[in-house]
Amino acid sequence: MAKAADPRRRLPSVDALLRTAAGREAGANFGRDVLRLAIRETLDDARRDAARGRSIPADTALVAIAARRAARAFLGVQPVINATGVLLHTGLGRAPLGRGALKEVAKVAGRYADLEVERDTGRRGRRTAHLEFMLRAITGAEDALVVNNNAAALLLALTALARRREVLVSRGELIEIGGEFRLPDVMAASGAKLVEVGTTNRTRRSDYERAITPRTALILKVHPSNFRVTGFTEEVPPGPLAELARARGVPFLHDLGSGLLRRRPGLPVDEPAATESLAAGADLVCFSGDKLLGGPQAGIVLGRTELVTRLRTNAMARALRVDVLTVAALQATLRPYAAGAPTELPIWSAAGATRRELRARARSLAEGLEGATVVNTEAAVGGGSLPGHAIASAGVRLAVERPEELAALLRVRRPPVFCRVEADAVVFDLRAVAPEEEHDLARAIRYALGDLGG
Repeated sequence: MAKAADPRRRLPSVDALLRTAAGREAGANFGRDVLRLAIRETLDDARRDAARGRSIPADTALVAIAARRAARAFLGVQPVINATGVLLHTGLGRAPLGRGALKEVAKVAGRYADLEVERDTGRRGRRTAHLEFMLRAITGAEDALVVNNNAAALLLALTALARRREVLVSRGELIEIGGEFRLPDVMAASGAKLVEVGTTNRTRRSDYERAITPRTALILKVHPSNFRVTGFTEEVPPGPLAELARARGVPFLHDLGSGLLRRRPGLPVDEPAATESLAAGADLVCFSGDKLLGGPQAGIVLGRTELVTRLRTNAMARALRVDVLTVAALQATLRPYAAGAPTELPIWSAAGATRRELRARARSLAEGLEGATVVNTEAAVGGGSLPGHAIASAGVRLAVERPEELAALLRVRRPPVFCRVEADAVVFDLRAVAPEEEHDLARAIRYALGDLGG
């Protein structure tokens, strides 16, 4: 009996697909080189599928798949409507920038800017000097430093202050952040030696006291911002740790993670604020700029001038510095805090909307959508911030036969819409949807329903 021919041999060549009418059109739209790579990867996928016994798509389908892949790469990051009910959705870019930050970025993006020059003297300056002044003024910190994210801030602090020496950390704070980056790995990369103290659920001041040796360079407290341990637990607050560190002559660094600058009403009491940690005696605090602060991705360090200077002058600091667009966006993000009006920022404006307001908006959205009902929902902060803290919210529940398919259609619309799928329905939580986005959201839902029905 003759052996069946390998189906992979029937796959067309890259050039053959490029020469088709659809291939020529896609090449003109996205660039021939971009489409060529997309076709090559699409054919690789088809070969793997064929080896598993799956059928080979027609040439037209292969070109269409490649064209979609090329379009995603060519168009890059696109704005989306976040109807998931997660305010700081990591996959969707975390905190949206405020209008002031957008204007500031646009102002400097297409022109030269006085990023590293002092206009009054003409001498070279420090690119984050204005940011650091604002942070010192708002928080009362002696000094400040801005780098490209909070993991970088922690890595820089460990490298500058504890390389080849010991750092004490509670076992309950050996966290893993997004992308499988773990604190022990960051510690190893810095050259510092991790010394675990206490147990997973209970760590006392005496545990730190017994672990301090002449080789101890730093006491590190890490806020577990993306999980909570409840039940039979104990941890040492910043105040007592600061007292111990001062008595033993070692610095105390508090990694806050989420970036709550000042205490705000309605937030859990166990979410630390930078100003409170500094007031409690922390020598350094570090946190993110794109979470609860509400700005661009950045890592912020506040604390004693002597220690911040050691970080600033470390060779690694240059590799971790921020660019002009981040400087501009963060500068504008800090202004509402300086003016005492942080609710001007999108993250705090969205968090502060009442359920009654959201239900009124949901009723408007539900009009004309068959099977739509206004529902109470629970939103989340997200982004590794305030785990378990639910925010009373509202939205629209749309009962459909194929909710997963409808959600998939919504994700590829323009603008893309991200929502929740619950049982036999999709839910559009309005907590993170700006009022000016509602028209586009309603239109996207109607078009997607038409496609689903067709």
